[in-house]
Amino acid sequence: MKREEFQGKHVLVLGFGREGQDTLMFLRKHTTEKDIAVADQKERNQLSREARAVLGKTRYLGGRDYLKSLSSFEVVVKSPGIPLHAISSFLTKNVLLTSQTNIFLVKYPGTVVGVTGTKGKSTTASLIAHVLQKAGKNAKLAGNIGEPVLAYLDQAKSDDVFVYELSSYQLETVHKSPHIAVLLNIYPEHLDHHKTFQKYIQAKQNITKFQTEKDYLIFNKKDERVRGIAEKSRAQSVGFIPKPRKDLPFLASPEPVTRVAKLFGISPEITEKALKSFKPLPHRLEKVGKWRGIEFINDSLATIPQATAAALDAFGSDVSVLIAGGVDRGVSYTPLAEAIAKHKIQTLVLFPSSGQKIAKELKALKKSHAPAIFFVESMKEAVALCYRHARKGSVCLLSPASPSFNMFRDYQDRGEQFTAYARSYGEKA
Repeated sequence: MKREEFQGKHVLVLGFGREGQDTLMFLRKHTTEKDIAVADQKERNQLSREARAVLGKTRYLGGRDYLKSLSSFEVVVKSPGIPLHAISSFLTKNVLLTSQTNIFLVKYPGTVVGVTGTKGKSTTASLIAHVLQKAGKNAKLAGNIGEPVLAYLDQAKSDDVFVYELSSYQLETVHKSPHIAVLLNIYPEHLDHHKTFQKYIQAKQNITKFQTEKDYLIFNKKDERVRGIAEKSRAQSVGFIPKPRKDLPFLASPEPVTRVAKLFGISPEITEKALKSFKPLPHRLEKVGKWRGIEFINDSLATIPQATAAALDAFGSDVSVLIAGGVDRGVSYTPLAEAIAKHKIQTLVLFPSSGQKIAKELKALKKSHAPAIFFVESMKEAVALCYRHARKGSVCLLSPASPSFNMFRDYQDRGEQFTAYARSYGEKA
């Protein structure tokens, strides 16, 4: 980035988590310290020790009123977790709103492969990076799953490839799209941040909105909303139909990965070998162990009904016990109920409060098959029921179809508890 683009301008880093800290360190190289400030809802003394060390003597605007100073800056670099609706009333037309993602996409000299979708983007992005690396490409994984990106920008070369997992939070502020965009699916999600489903769709659309005829869009032809976005894109469209594979149960479909590999001239043989050598990500259809003849699968990151339905499709009739439920965000659980009925799941173990809704929607289907249903208040109780009801040779699947924060610290805590209790009970036998 040219120094003069920030030099002499008053720049605010809005939000001081991991990405905000990376942004501050980058800006110090491209402007003077006196022109930079940081704002965050935390008071300075509430920041982590690491954050305070990065902050140093930079001017800090913290606390409940941290947004009121926005209009006094010429450039605001917003962190993705801060909703646009929360800051819109504090911005004026003279303030340039940007983000780390936008800065990177505008200035990166190499090729960017951007991956987004409501579900599956972490695994797909990781697999694309893995395939490229196995093929000898200088590829790095970045963004929502990898490291913050601006630390890499000054050293980046034209033959580098960044596989950038992009959330709707990151996409909502961009004005540049990646050279290769991968759009997997769109379901209602993150409505607390975006306020409406339409705004969520618009954020996702930015992955291709600014592409040209020289760029590529790899998209899921079976998803109606994705297909509608592709029809408006100026990029060269490469459609795919998801084709799950039994030997890759952690992946909804290898098709977008193989399409990207083909664009880079990678042979099908190298791609296939790389696919089979990939180690699944934690909490994403992760095989955590087999005890007392029961296979335990941790899919804690499945926070929407469609993700759990896809997990059931991946394992089919092997699943005898499904643990699901969590925070009810008002979405329809019909797709999950239909998948439960389709695969004749024998036992359902459900957490509040969406567990009650899942049971209700399953009952409303009026299918002849009806699983045994248990409502529980802890993971310990849930796993105990797995050992009590799962048949030998079958799968006990944790795939909640809901967020975790009503009972657990986060999805990682939920998955770690599942694994710990499965091992603990299993090794006592």
